[in-house]
Amino acid sequence: MHAFAALLDSLIYTRSRNAKLKLIGDYLRAPSDPDRGWAMAALTGDLDLPGVKPALIRALIESRVDPILFRMSRDYVGDTAETVALLWPEPDPPVPAEPLSLAQVVDALAHLSRSDAPAALAAMLDRLDAEERFALLKMATGGLRIGVSARLAKTALASAFGIDVDAVEEVWHGLEPPYADLFAWAEGTGAQPTAADVPVFRPFMLAHPLEDLRVDLADYAAEWKWDGIRVQIVHVAGVTRLYSRTGDDVTAAFPDVAQAFATPGVVDGELLVKGEAQGGALDEGGGAASFNALQQRLGRKQVSAKMLAEAPAFVRLYDILFDGTQDLRALSWTERRARLEAFAPALDPDRFDLSQVIEAADFTALEALRAGARDAAIEGVMLKRRDSAYVTGRRAALWYKWKRDPLTADCVMMYAQRGNGRRSSWYSDYTFGCWTEDGDLLPVGKAYQGITDQEIAQLDSFVRKNTLARFGPVREVEKTLVLEIAFDSIHESKRHKSGVAMRFPRIARIRTDKPAAEADRIEVLKRMMT
Repeated sequence: MHAFAALLDSLIYTRSRNAKLKLIGDYLRAPSDPDRGWAMAALTGDLDLPGVKPALIRALIESRVDPILFRMSRDYVGDTAETVALLWPEPDPPVPAEPLSLAQVVDALAHLSRSDAPAALAAMLDRLDAEERFALLKMATGGLRIGVSARLAKTALASAFGIDVDAVEEVWHGLEPPYADLFAWAEGTGAQPTAADVPVFRPFMLAHPLEDLRVDLADYAAEWKWDGIRVQIVHVAGVTRLYSRTGDDVTAAFPDVAQAFATPGVVDGELLVKGEAQGGALDEGGGAASFNALQQRLGRKQVSAKMLAEAPAFVRLYDILFDGTQDLRALSWTERRARLEAFAPALDPDRFDLSQVIEAADFTALEALRAGARDAAIEGVMLKRRDSAYVTGRRAALWYKWKRDPLTADCVMMYAQRGNGRRSSWYSDYTFGCWTEDGDLLPVGKAYQGITDQEIAQLDSFVRKNTLARFGPVREVEKTLVLEIAFDSIHESKRHKSGVAMRFPRIARIRTDKPAAEADRIEVLKRMMT
C-alpha cells in the first residue's frame, strides 16, 4: 500500500507527461503482483468498490474530530480524502500491525457489507499513515483526480514493457483486474491476450476542431455530425456489444440495437433516438430526435418496454473497422466507405442507416449548408481526409469536426462554490440565472469552464467582496454581475424551477459593461429550445 500511496503523491505534484509516464512505468515494473494490477485498475477507473460512500467517510471523521473543524478544513483544502487523511487522529494506544498491501485493501473493501463498512474502514485508517490514508480514500470513492487519464496509464504500461499501446487498448475490455494475463504478456512469460473470440473495444479515431482552418474538398469528404453519441458495435462469436467513445459497455441501455446487429464485424456510428423528421435538405437521413431524447436512455442498466416503444434507438453508420474477421482499419477512408456501403444493406433498416456524404461544390458552399445545421438537429460537419486510415486518437490533418456555432445568453451570477484540485483556493464554480416575466431571478445553469485563470481570479474577488450568505461551501452573491454563457442547446426540464436546462454551458466572457437588469429573460431561452 505504501508504494501505491507514494506513486499517487508523486503524480499529484508532477506536471510533465513524460515524468508521469516514468513514475507509473517504474511502479509497474516492480514485481508486485497482484498490487500493480489493482493499481492499474485504480488509475484507469476500472476499480469498482461500492461499499464505501462519501457520507460514510464524513460520518467517521466527524465522530473523531470536531465536525465544524472538519467542514472548515474541507472548505479550505477542497478535497475530502486529503482532509480526512490529514485530520484522522492516531489511535491511542497505537495499533501494532503488519503493513497492508494494496491487494488486501481491495479485497477487504470489495466484500464489505453496509453494516460492516464503518468499523472495517476505520480499522484500516488506523493502521495507515497520512499518505496511505489519502490513497485508500481516493481509491475507495472511485475518483483519483490526479491528472492521469486511462489512456496515459495504459501508455505508461506499454512504454515500460515495450509493447504496443493500441494492442493493449484492443484487449483491455476483455480482461479483468488484476490483469495477470496482461502482465504475463508484457513480461514475455505468457501469450498475448487475443480479441478473436470476444467482442472487445477498439479505440476510436477522433477529430480535431477545425477552428479557422479551411480545407480542399478534393482531399476531404464531408459528413453531418449528428447530435447523439459515438458508439462502436461489435459482433463476434454470436455476441454483440455496444461501446461508447470511452469504452463503456452501453449494451444494456440499448438492447433493441444490439439484438438487431447479428452480422460479424465492427462498425462505428452515431447512436440516436428516432423522432419527428426535421425536414429540409439537411435531414437526408431523416427522423433523428435531439440529444435530450437520447439522454433519457443513457446510463440505464435496464430499459422498460414503454421506453423502448417511446424512444426507439438507431445508429447512423460512419465507418467500418472489421468486415467479418477482416481488419479494414489500414485501408483509406474511400476504400472503407465502399466496404461500409456494401455492408450496410444487410442490416435492419429500422435500426441502422448510412451517414450521407455531403455534396458541396466547394468550401464556401459547405459553409452555407452548415449554417442551417441547428434547425435540423445536427451538431455540425465532419471533414475526413479521403486517404486516411482508421487510426487511434486524434491525428493531425486527418479528421476535423466543424461544430455549429453555440447559442449565447446573458445571465446573472447568483452563487459560487469552491473548486477542486488546483482551483480549490478559488470560488470557480458558478450558478447563474435569468429573469422571469415577474422580475424574479431563477437559476438556469452552472459552469466552471471557458475562462482563464486571470478571469477566475477576477470572479473570485467579486465573490469575496459581494457575499450575501453562506451555505456550506456555497456563497450567495449580490445579483449585479452579468456573465455571457455559451451553450450547445437548451431543452425543457421538469426538474428545474426555471423549466429549462442547458447542454454544455461555459462562460464566454464577463459582462462588466452590462447592468444585471438587462440580462436575458427565461422566455428568451425557451424560444431557443430544440
